[in-house]
Amino acid sequence: MKNLIISITLILVVLGTSSYVFGLNNQRTNGVSHINQLPKEAVSPKEIEGLQLLREEEKLARDVYSALYDKWNLRIFSNIARSEQRHMSRIKDLLDKYDLKDPVAGLKSGEFNNPEFTQLYNELVSKGSESLVSALKVGATIEDLDIKDLNEWIALSDNQDIRLVYGNLKRGSENHIRSFN
Repeated sequence: MKNLIISITLILVVLGTSSYVFGLNNQRTNGVSHINQLPKEAVSPKEIEGLQLLREEEKLARDVYSALYDKWNLRIFSNIARSEQRHMSRIKDLLDKYDLKDPVAGLKSGEFNNPEFTQLYNELVSKGSESLVSALKVGATIEDLDIKDLNEWIALSDNQDIRLVYGNLKRGSENHIRSFN
């Protein structure tokens, strides 16, 4: 009897692990499923502007953190750069859902369509290259800017999926700013 209970327990563990790994338990596997479960709503010009601006802003953060990691070889920069890539991907999911132009398609690291982002990138990398403390301050500054902008764009959007993504990005930025501080 004891062997039967152990066998059943092992089978349940294996099945549970397999369903999680293969996405059979209806969990979010790539970020898109939750977004696509929400209705496709009309997108206002302000919502389009926000999606495109935030896509480029998340790229700015990723590119600055990658450059600062190259300079200082401090793991926090590579970890948060990867997180910023996931943020970019979530916004790209929304751009794709609404058939909107991706403002960063084909751009290399440090390249931006918006000249203000190009200037900001150069300033932030320069400032972050002065010292490790300056680099951490640059990271906190970027996250503070992200939180401010996300709050503004959340207030301007009424689409459930956009608000969901922005809220998740905001929580990520709050975690990042704590890490830098």
